[in-house]
Amino acid sequence: MLILETERLRLRRLSIDDADFILKLFNEPSFIQYIGDKNVRTMEDARLYLLNGPIASYQKYGFGLFLIEMKDSGAPLGICGLLKRDLLDDVDLGYALIPKFWSQGYGFEAAAAVKSYAGQVLGMKRIVAITNKENQSSIRLLEKIGFRFERMVNLADDQEEVMLFGTTV
Repeated sequence: MLILETERLRLRRLSIDDADFILKLFNEPSFIQYIGDKNVRTMEDARLYLLNGPIASYQKYGFGLFLIEMKDSGAPLGICGLLKRDLLDDVDLGYALIPKFWSQGYGFEAAAAVKSYAGQVLGMKRIVAITNKENQSSIRLLEKIGFRFERMVNLADDQEEVMLFGTTV
């Protein structure tokens, strides 16, 4: 199900058929370093993640993470969307791209589109985003689309604090 189109990208709902891409993305060293190890090691793990994560989120909240595809070729390059985390009061903008697609404006294009979608389509007034303090590229991207650093937060006892950014939409 197509959700958004930008100049170069399509964002659509993830499905079980995207398990191979999720398996690849979630095992990228940069994903594990900056986002975390989701313990997705097999196709079955990827299918379960999709069912219990994004697909469950679409059913419960009407939003979730979306697959980012190239408009011209349909090639998947990452994920971007909205998450409702139990530990955060506001909905969270999340994104991750395969490293070969970094520094080409795709993350900015997708994140800016999802931010607009949150306000214009879903009627949200505010969203947040979290990032690892070492992830300078993500910090710059968030600031470029209007997010401002608010505070450090701890989302799990066994993880280090992350930076929380917020913005009105």
